[in-house]
Amino acid sequence: MSHSTHPAHSLPTPALSLPANLLHLSGRDAITFAQAQFANDVALLADGQWQWNLWLSAKGRVVALFALLRLDGENLLAWLPDFPAEELAQRLTAFRFRSKLTLQALPDASALGLFGTPADAGFSAERAQAHIERDDQGQWRRIALDLGGDSARTLVLHAADTGAQADQRGNDASLEARWNLDDIAHGLPRLGPDQREAFTPQMLGLDRLAAFSVKKGCYPGQEIVARVHFLGQAKRGALRLALNQPAIPGTRLRSEAGAQAEVISIQALGERTEALAIAPLDAAEGSFHSEDGDIHATTLPLLDGLAR
Repeated sequence: MSHSTHPAHSLPTPALSLPANLLHLSGRDAITFAQAQFANDVALLADGQWQWNLWLSAKGRVVALFALLRLDGENLLAWLPDFPAEELAQRLTAFRFRSKLTLQALPDASALGLFGTPADAGFSAERAQAHIERDDQGQWRRIALDLGGDSARTLVLHAADTGAQADQRGNDASLEARWNLDDIAHGLPRLGPDQREAFTPQMLGLDRLAAFSVKKGCYPGQEIVARVHFLGQAKRGALRLALNQPAIPGTRLRSEAGAQAEVISIQALGERTEALAIAPLDAAEGSFHSEDGDIHATTLPLLDGLAR
């Protein structure tokens, strides 16, 4: 962990304003609770480390995908790109029982995305090790996570949106499009409300992000996830596509051999349109088209390096 004095106003610009869905899990049983509820092995995290993680339904479908950071032995912080933190806190509360645990959304927090390495912005974060700055009472004030894979990106979280970060935010739609294209290229799905509880982790290719464990003990949906893994029952996975024109999530495309792909995330920037789709594992190469023939798509390689 770092206690850098790097000032907030000196962050590189422009910085993209990202969803600040932050959930704080605190208390004596925070780690134990997260280990029992979440799909990844929280016990492997040391203080100051983070991982991709999931909360699944009992049927093994992805409810929420998030970055989970261990601040210390009694505090965890989850950044949810697409899921409201308040809603997740409410849903998790039903499973708290007698655990010594507080689940708190942080509505005053803010999140910024930087195009560059943490070192470029003066942060010491690298891979799974976060950069954490604390106040005199030991409470975190600013955190940087290395979101770099084959491209360099940094996530910066502020505990309170004081306005000091406002001047750095980029409202240019091209910045958001560029960020989303990086997500797609690295196989990080962005799930809308109607896509929750629709896909298993294997369908979304989340093994590429090391976002779930098949070795640790029970968690919601664990039996289904393990069965798919150990019995080789995964039939579909994530596919990166280049499209000739924009489409919408849910669009179905068909290959020349009859394999069907369903678009789950899509982004256009200028003449470039890319999508993440779910398709049969044996349809890893080739071309796809819509039923009416207007949309044509070809496969692209998924980039590595975003697993933590």
